[in-house]
Amino acid sequence: MHQEENDRINLKTVYLALGTNENKHFDQTHEVIKASYDLLQDKYLKILKASPFYKTPAFPAGSGPDYVNSVIKAETALCPKELMTVLHDIENQLGRVRQKRWGARVIDIDLLDYQGQILPSRKIYQKWRDMPLELQKTTWPDDLILPHPRIQDRGFVLVPLRAVAPDWRHPVTSEKIDTFIAQIDSNELKQIVQLPSG
Repeated sequence: MHQEENDRINLKTVYLALGTNENKHFDQTHEVIKASYDLLQDKYLKILKASPFYKTPAFPAGSGPDYVNSVIKAETALCPKELMTVLHDIENQLGRVRQKRWGARVIDIDLLDYQGQILPSRKIYQKWRDMPLELQKTTWPDDLILPHPRIQDRGFVLVPLRAVAPDWRHPVTSEKIDTFIAQIDSNELKQIVQLPSG
């Protein structure tokens, strides 16, 4: 087997969510996300599809300026922990400073789904999935949790994720993405506004 064919077999499909609501280094917020795309593709990822950009209110409500959010579908040969190291490195390159959870940030890149893997275990995933909101604000996991425990709760992730993967199913529950979107409050969905392209 040729090396190129072997590399293709080893590639994994991943979904990444990107968001920004702080503008220290760029004239327009969406330029930060575009810069992230370029850096990601320099770090062993191939972007297969990128969602439109969406303007969404800060989460939790009142925690800062509106966000620009997007989701990308990509392929990578990196393992999940290697990929997370790359994501944090890119965030640092773009000027992110981690001061508090869910505060304003230059860029936030979350690994939503890595080839449907559940890490480190279903039990630990479920613990983080069921954690009350108030505890989420002050608690960070020591290990990488996959899939991202909050995917199904956040319209600002689900809407752009559907744009790149309309047939996506949750790795733990197997539920369709449209099922989750139907459970999001209609007022929240109305506030997720697709931005003009270009």
